[in-house]
Amino acid sequence: MKSRYNTARKILIFWTLFVGIGAVAGSVGMLVDPTGKAMGMDAMLPFFQKLPLADVLYKNYTFPGIALLIVNGITNLTAAVLLFMKKKSGAYLGGIFGITLMLWICIQFYMFPMNFMSTAFFIIGFLQAATGYATCVFQKQESFKVNEADYKNIGKNPKRLVVFFSRMGYVKKAAFNEAEKTGAEIFEVKATERTEGTLGFWWCGRFGMHKWAMPIEKTELDFSKYDHVTICSPIWVFTLAAPMKEFCKEQNGKIKEADYIIFHHMKNSFTSAADEADSLLGLKRTGFKSVCCREGKIVGMTVEEKNNVRTYN
Repeated sequence: MKSRYNTARKILIFWTLFVGIGAVAGSVGMLVDPTGKAMGMDAMLPFFQKLPLADVLYKNYTFPGIALLIVNGITNLTAAVLLFMKKKSGAYLGGIFGITLMLWICIQFYMFPMNFMSTAFFIIGFLQAATGYATCVFQKQESFKVNEADYKNIGKNPKRLVVFFSRMGYVKKAAFNEAEKTGAEIFEVKATERTEGTLGFWWCGRFGMHKWAMPIEKTELDFSKYDHVTICSPIWVFTLAAPMKEFCKEQNGKIKEADYIIFHHMKNSFTSAADEADSLLGLKRTGFKSVCCREGKIVGMTVEEKNNVRTYN
């Protein structure tokens, strides 16, 4: 699967280099000729008189040049180096320095009349901040990797099975943890539609909004041979993920006993999704867990125990 993190990281590198190199060039020009005449900026000095300590700091462009170098130059170039090294801090700093650029431009909006250059760099700052946020999100999403060799207990209990569908990986990791705990065998439901990447996200959202089932790959596995099946599924637009809908429909009457683990990002138990799975499978579940997972961390869990629902935070 194409890495959205790498794509966003490269775009963020472009923004940090563009802003950083531009800021260094501008600050050098100011420091070489503090009067601003060489850069055609001498007529702009009177506008700086609106700022505090203008008589001390803004007699020429020495202080603005140093401030520009520190605030937008060195900072963005540092973020670019960290991004080249694929450090997690690079994505955070790249986004933060986009916000810093917007604040810098807000000062210019206060000082100068509305102009194209300030507006353009404010937009660039916003795009940099948004790209930094996307880079952080994609980095966390793609960190859910499963090394199957680490799970030594899976498959030792041939009477139990864990079934899962996972678009980004976090449900897969949870399914492997569950199978490791019980010794169950494991089976992955695979959709025939596109589910990977950003386009896959929007395509899956379409199925979720319409509450459609999504076609899945055929399998010869006989699910009726298992005494118990645990079904792990994400929530799509407040409902059971479309591939799992199709799986449950196909296995109606074939699975003897099942419990569910549902994953989502909201403060909701999603008992309705468990009820839907019961209806599609034609059985009554033996248990149900609703797991709220944000930024790679479990922040809440609802557990159904003997028809009593308990929520843990």
